[in-house]
Amino acid sequence: MAEGVKGTLAKGGIDLTVDGIGGQGWVDGKISDKSRLAAEKKRQTELAAKLAPPKKIINKIGMKLTLIPAGDFMMGSNSGKDEEKPVHRVRISKAFYLGTTEVTQKVWKSVMGTEPWKEGSKAKEGNDYAASYISWNDAQAFCKKISEKEGKKYRLPTEAEWEYACRAGTTTKASFGDAIDKLGDYAWYKDNTEDVGEKYANRVGQKRPNPWGLYDIHGNVWEWCSDVRGSYENSPTTDPQGPRAGTSRVVRGGSCWNSASSCRSASRYYYSPSCRYGSLGFRVVCSSE
Repeated sequence: MAEGVKGTLAKGGIDLTVDGIGGQGWVDGKISDKSRLAAEKKRQTELAAKLAPPKKIINKIGMKLTLIPAGDFMMGSNSGKDEEKPVHRVRISKAFYLGTTEVTQKVWKSVMGTEPWKEGSKAKEGNDYAASYISWNDAQAFCKKISEKEGKKYRLPTEAEWEYACRAGTTTKASFGDAIDKLGDYAWYKDNTEDVGEKYANRVGQKRPNPWGLYDIHGNVWEWCSDVRGSYENSPTTDPQGPRAGTSRVVRGGSCWNSASSCRSASRYYYSPSCRYGSLGFRVVCSSE
């Protein structure tokens, strides 16, 4: 019998009293089956909520991360570039936490103690601006150092994890639909940055989020993924990691220097892991276990 429920067998059914429950449902000092079941369901729901990982967390240095559930989705686009084909089903077998925003200058400085964006001409300084001029190698070093600081495993998302989180259950060109005229509500891209004289990655979290609460998943900075550049042909269907070897690494999401087409959910691009440009940044994954 469930914890908190006391009872004895009696003629015609179960004679129950329930600890901590009173009021509606009581009949002559007893509780009806309907109320008993409602109370048990409530208790189970409360217990499940305690056992389940929280939907959002904030780590020791103030980074916000959002829980991305396990699931499957259709990856790629048959109407996009050849490298986005074919559309194929992918299974993400484990939930994970993903940065609610791109890594900011404040977070980068608190972990690495450097300011790489000062080395370039296309950056604006500020705590909430996306860290830019970040190479894939730099991002890997950040993940290693923050893992040591936090005592948890941080890493870059795989390309499949990134697109799964970006789409957030959608199958349209972008996480908000196919209407490209709405992109400016969700993203910093060429039309509302470079074309108006703001040639730099912007503050994070200023635009509308995708359905899973991720900000700037379209535009602002290209986001590094862990994968080596590769074709979708013969790619594993469960938790694909990309090719084992190669010279370029994947970036996703488009940037403030790119047109709307590059900011689509399926859009893919690649850079050498040592490249540092004002359009390059990242967000991190943290295990949910």
